[in-house]
Amino acid sequence: MTTEPGSAAAELERRRRSPAQRAQHLLHTHPALSPAIILLLTCIAFTLLNDRFAAPAALSLLIQQTAIVAALAIGQTLIILTAGIDLSVGAIAVLSSMLAAMLAAEHGVPAPLALVVGVATGLAAGSLNGLLVTRVGLPPFIVTLGTLSVFTAVVLIYTGGQSVPGADLPDALTWTGTTFPLGDFRLTYGVVIVALMYLVVGWALSQTAWGRHVYAVGDDSDAARLAGIRVSRVLFSVYAVAGLIYGLAAWVLIGRAGAASPNAIADANLESITAVVIGGTSLFGGRGGILGTLLGALIVQSFAVGLSLAGVDDQYRLLAVGILVIAAVSVDQWIRRVRA
Repeated sequence: MTTEPGSAAAELERRRRSPAQRAQHLLHTHPALSPAIILLLTCIAFTLLNDRFAAPAALSLLIQQTAIVAALAIGQTLIILTAGIDLSVGAIAVLSSMLAAMLAAEHGVPAPLALVVGVATGLAAGSLNGLLVTRVGLPPFIVTLGTLSVFTAVVLIYTGGQSVPGADLPDALTWTGTTFPLGDFRLTYGVVIVALMYLVVGWALSQTAWGRHVYAVGDDSDAARLAGIRVSRVLFSVYAVAGLIYGLAAWVLIGRAGAASPNAIADANLESITAVVIGGTSLFGGRGGILGTLLGALIVQSFAVGLSLAGVDDQYRLLAVGILVIAAVSVDQWIRRVRA
């Protein structure tokens, strides 16, 4: 016999739960709570090790360094929410950035038009991934593994492996790296753009039918199809939107680096997945959110800055992040076994 959520039997069942079961239910209901606790403890620990960690200059640098991975992780979150994965994240961003930079620096294309072409390239690349997943029926892992190589090769062939120095780039392309004061902090306009992307995507996921469909498809695509949701259309839109986000992240990348390089963000694929997983989004789809991803990206960068200030070798940062990823997936598996 089932019980209504507000019935006396349901209330009795809640009281009978052990502390572990209550924590399990709490984390299931609030996926961002776990990374929020980890980030808080991380900041406290590194501040105790070196009080410079909490200085405005260090925190400003941490936020600026987080912006690129945080931006790419937005698109990665959308795809993982549908139980997919994107290994071409970094390649799409680099392709978009190099195309925009080369058009402006080498071919005299006006900066606004070059920027539009770069962002549109990200949209087109993401759409290609979406078509291969939805129309051809290939697994996301195989599709993005293949397009990772394709996009990387296109960049190297088009650029000859050469970078575009900042001195050759118009101000419009490097504007995202311009800093401005905010109280005791110094932020870049790229950080503002990333924050706006989080607000827009977060609103879309929580307040629109499209967002509810994304979660439904990730939770159970067959059930979503029976409920009348056009699963293929939702999946294609997710990959297309992710590509658009990667194109915008490319603009932030150019500003942050002050140049455009085909060898930029070599670890972006793994770092974006790491941020999403540590942020509480399930690799099995249907559970998680944008806020957790932002916290996950901040956690990863906090370890980099904190361990550096503490004088710890960079290898230990990789060790710590690896342990966090394993722990996050283990917690996710435990949370998914929650009983109503």
